[in-house]
Amino acid sequence: MANSIERQLIVFDFDWSMADQDTDRWIFEVNAPDLRRKMKNLKDEVQWTDLVAQSLREFHTRGGKREQIEEALRIMPFHPAMVRAVQDLKTRGKTSFLCLSNANSVFISTILKSKGLTDLFEEIITNPAEWDLSGLLKVRRRIAPDSPNQHQCKVGCSPNMCKGEELDAFLKRHGVQFDRIIYVGDGSNDFCPILRLRSQDMILCRKFRGLERRIARDGEKEGLKCQVRYWAGAWEVEEIFAQL
Repeated sequence: MANSIERQLIVFDFDWSMADQDTDRWIFEVNAPDLRRKMKNLKDEVQWTDLVAQSLREFHTRGGKREQIEEALRIMPFHPAMVRAVQDLKTRGKTSFLCLSNANSVFISTILKSKGLTDLFEEIITNPAEWDLSGLLKVRRRIAPDSPNQHQCKVGCSPNMCKGEELDAFLKRHGVQFDRIIYVGDGSNDFCPILRLRSQDMILCRKFRGLERRIARDGEKEGLKCQVRYWAGAWEVEEIFAQL
């Protein structure tokens, strides 16, 4: 699989792709299961990023602490094989890493720091978040609902961000021709960016989740060109990375 590859880009979704859980849901399952239930009930009525922000405000109002959220993130399932896989690949050179996620900057950076991966990614493209002085985590959409620059995605990205447009913009910003792009994803919102990939590129699709179903249903119809490999556990990603 290696040979003539001089520069490659690994693009990671975060929840259920790099990590073995969903950050938005996990922190409430750990700290406030009733809010987790409320989110499940409201997810078809309220845009997801807005719902997370609303739930964080509610958690804060009832006395929820920053430390509780940070601790939940640190103990969230994250496979040691995934840490090894990315560290080994980075050490070998020739590989750049990009994170493209619908989570938020605080959740991702907190977890990466706890795993010793703070310097892994060239960019983390996600929803912005910051702690205020009272300990409330304020999360907002990457593309605000009142922004004149709404994305034009027709494939099914959520309103806060089109991952395909973001991937294109990253590649344009960096002006680098990558010999190969490998995308690690699991959700149906990872379908749009992988449609931008070429025949020498690859999607490492996690089994049993939305992206697998979307590829099966629409891959051929939408002209998916890249190679597709499936995985279930992080140890399999480590195995694939070792062969790159």
